[in-house]
Amino acid sequence: MTLLHAKHLSKRYRHHSLLGASPARTAVDDVSLSIANSETVALLGRSGCGKSTLARLLAGLEKPDAGEICFNGTALGRLAKAEKAAFRSAVQMVFQDSPSAVNPRFDIRAIIGEPLRHLTTLSETDRENRIREVLDMVELPLAIAGQLPGQLSGGQLQRVCIARALACAPKLIILDEAVSNLDLHLQTSALSLLKSLQDKTGMAYLFVTHDLRLVERFASRVMIMDAGRIVEEATTGALAQLSHPASLLLKSAILPAYPRRAA
Repeated sequence: MTLLHAKHLSKRYRHHSLLGASPARTAVDDVSLSIANSETVALLGRSGCGKSTLARLLAGLEKPDAGEICFNGTALGRLAKAEKAAFRSAVQMVFQDSPSAVNPRFDIRAIIGEPLRHLTTLSETDRENRIREVLDMVELPLAIAGQLPGQLSGGQLQRVCIARALACAPKLIILDEAVSNLDLHLQTSALSLLKSLQDKTGMAYLFVTHDLRLVERFASRVMIMDAGRIVEEATTGALAQLSHPASLLLKSAILPAYPRRAA
């Protein structure tokens, strides 16, 4: 069953200065895609290709200039107030730079509890119980709940951001370069954790990355993005068949250094 479906999305930006507006720059150009329940889809492309802009559009953080996004078959623009709240709970995002994604003055309990306060009707006691649950889900000790972000390691803080995304029991988590700032060991550990969480909860992932080796190990399907467009798509078992110039550049730069995943 399709969870999220985007049809002909486009997004353009203009920069304004004392000299006036600059020519429009197209970040996303006529993109259509779908994500099914419990599916892991990778959105792969070089820096500046538009993949982070597309991720923000799909999460509802920005509005497209053209096209529409449907959640469970209903366009976001036609959702009633209660349905919009349900969408915000169901679609969460984990960003690349975890220190910038949290308030450094909030302790971990407040960071994870923030979406619970705004997006649920849970009591304070129930919110505390849910914080305990998600910390356990991401394999962090309850003792860190009273600590500040600056007291944690990079890997721990990224798990806190994952726990915050999990707090409202989402149907889809968009991972925008969410492990790219971690070293290889921590990347492997984080992806293993995310896969385990998916097996337990049945949620879907959109995995936004520039790293083909991570795609092979985590996703079931990959979409290649270049210059604002989806230019090619394949299952991860058929990456060798990718032939678009943007795909070939990503493959030649990354894949030969890493052995293919065992079948």
